[in-house]
Amino acid sequence: MESTQARTVRFERLSSLIRVRREVMAIGGILAAVFLLGGSFAAMRVAVQALNPWSVMWLRMIIATVLLIPLAGRLIPSNYRKGDWKLLIPMVLFQPCLYFLLESYALRFTTSSQAGVISAAVPLMVALGAHLVLSEAIARSAFLGLVISLLGVTCLTLLQGTGGAAQSPVLWNTLELCAMASAAANMIVVKKLSERYNPWTLTAMQVSAGAIFFLPGLYFMAPVPASYWTPQLVVILLFLGSFVTLGAFGLYNWGMSQIPASSASAFINLVPVNAVFFGWLLLGEGLTLPQCAAALAVVGGVWLSQGWRPKVERGEMPDVGAPASTNDRKGFGGSHESSAR
Repeated sequence: MESTQARTVRFERLSSLIRVRREVMAIGGILAAVFLLGGSFAAMRVAVQALNPWSVMWLRMIIATVLLIPLAGRLIPSNYRKGDWKLLIPMVLFQPCLYFLLESYALRFTTSSQAGVISAAVPLMVALGAHLVLSEAIARSAFLGLVISLLGVTCLTLLQGTGGAAQSPVLWNTLELCAMASAAANMIVVKKLSERYNPWTLTAMQVSAGAIFFLPGLYFMAPVPASYWTPQLVVILLFLGSFVTLGAFGLYNWGMSQIPASSASAFINLVPVNAVFFGWLLLGEGLTLPQCAAALAVVGGVWLSQGWRPKVERGEMPDVGAPASTNDRKGFGGSHESSAR
């Protein structure tokens, strides 16, 4: 007859495999989100050249909100606690309101490559915030990886040269940096709330609040000539609303709910790599061999940064008797319960 210790060891190994699968799925979702976000810079530059940024953002939010209507019944939060509004309101203000407002104006006067590069500051901001607010530890290898990836994206900026179309880069890149600070603050709040809230519920709250915040975009959209509404613009707006505003941010929120915020944020440094590629592919912006080398440095830095994950997150054997994470109970269809106290 199998001993109790043997059954315990087998159970813990199974739990470890489940956690590995959960982490792989989370990283896959984050990588998909990063790919979509990288393409959004080029798409946004085209959209804001034809429409006012407020109009673009309202259309993005309303498209995402409409797509969520069939799932509204499954996304209504059932575990709201008194005082949660102190986190929920800042969450929707940081993103989408401040983040998209600042980014939309910045992208009118800077290149998509430079805008993507500035996003490299986000992982450092999130790592610091996660350490201070969420008590997440950061290993030396993780910090080194962030520094390498930051240097890589800095090289991408310097190698952009004068071939871009940036106007007043200091002013507008500062706006982009403020947008990234809002994104970093949002990630910390989302990670905190995802302990009890379904990440797709949080995403629904964000896009719904964004549809209200950017409602003045209707006013700016009224005088737009019919000739502006080309098939290309319509496709870009549908892509931004469905795949980026809903898909990318929903996938990223879900992925971040499964792994540490500091670990998830490191993948943001892959956004500028995608932004440079799509800027070259779609907008004719420069792409040189040194830029490709810098992009490889970014990828290497992101890989190295994953060294800060706890052992259980890397799929190693957890301690016998360790409680299962509440993240294991999360899914798309509803909220999850908090751990017993």
